[in-house]
Amino acid sequence: MFSKLKTLFKGPEPAGPPQTIKVFSASESTITQDGVEHEEAGWRLEAGGATVFHLFEHPLSDLEQCMLTYRAQLRSENLKGKGYLEMWCRLPGRGEFFSRGLAQTISGTTDWASYETPFYLKAGQKSDLIKLNFVTKGSGAVCIRDIELLQTPLKS
Repeated sequence: MFSKLKTLFKGPEPAGPPQTIKVFSASESTITQDGVEHEEAGWRLEAGGATVFHLFEHPLSDLEQCMLTYRAQLRSENLKGKGYLEMWCRLPGRGEFFSRGLAQTISGTTDWASYETPFYLKAGQKSDLIKLNFVTKGSGAVCIRDIELLQTPLKS
């Protein structure tokens, strides 16, 4: 019985390895400027309370039936509350949909670690724009670097 349940709730299977769509370099400016400073090979985000940092937008075309992955390295300093990656995906004629990295939150003071959040596009769903954010639910600092957007084709 347990194996039947696992089969029912099993996610889509990859049809190939992840491919890089875009790597965001530290020389690029973020959309949100307030509370954002360039640091090391990335950015330092200073939050005075609950904040959404709009980092980057990237246009897409002809991607469907794949998993989009927003991946980044994060480090926190005295972050009260939680912080997480957030990705918005615009589907023309349907609106905007999001994926939040609530399963991988950051808080307190931590060293560098990898975080990611996925978004699944089904056959026929074509996104034309991706928005990458970082959300805090409290005050403190988070450093972010090595931001990348990946796509993994999925089996039908």
